[in-house]
Amino acid sequence: MLASDVVFMKALTNTVLFVLFVAPIRAGLALLLAVLINQKLKGINIFRAIYFMPVVVSIVVVSLLWRFIYSGQSGLLNNMLGFLSFGAFKPVDWLGNPATALWSIPAMSVWQGVGFHMVIWLSGLQTIPLTLYEAADIEGATTRQKFRYVTRPGLRNTAVLILIVITMQAFSLFSQIDVMTGGGPVDSTQTMVFRAVARGYGQQNIAGGSAISVILFLIVLAISMAQRYLTRERNR
Repeated sequence: MLASDVVFMKALTNTVLFVLFVAPIRAGLALLLAVLINQKLKGINIFRAIYFMPVVVSIVVVSLLWRFIYSGQSGLLNNMLGFLSFGAFKPVDWLGNPATALWSIPAMSVWQGVGFHMVIWLSGLQTIPLTLYEAADIEGATTRQKFRYVTRPGLRNTAVLILIVITMQAFSLFSQIDVMTGGGPVDSTQTMVFRAVARGYGQQNIAGGSAISVILFLIVLAISMAQRYLTRERNR
């Protein structure tokens, strides 16, 4: 029974926490970047390419890079924090400590995927007619008012897509776990997909792995339908 599987329950909890952490931060940061680069400035395409670059790099390569950054011995993060604190900061084994391992991976995932969602937000921004902004300028609207009454309503459909895509991506977390922590330490970074693969292939328990996959599918489907329903309700 999956309910009696302590590791599965831990994986379920970790996955939900990962989604709750990644979804709003990645969506908000991607929207901020999209608004910033949706400007007619010289060289703006360079910044667009820089922000999107992590998306086209293999997730395995990104995970290996961040495993080096998080290294407890000579990792870049520890060295940088030690430099900024003038040596007062004590090195932390970010991926080897159960208290920090679970939160280190979402931080990397936000950095890696924000460029993809930035492009989606940007496409939504460019579909909003410029005449609406011109009318707002004539009425003397401030930047905040233009975002509230012009930009935000114009991005409603894009927001639905963004939330659904981020939710599905967050629930399918696997490669980062497999490369960076292997589900450890002490099962602190177990996720549902990783647990399904480990149980189905590692333990040759195909029935258990399939059951976890079905549960994951139902959870993602329910959340996606709820997101779309609530968004439609607000639009009425």
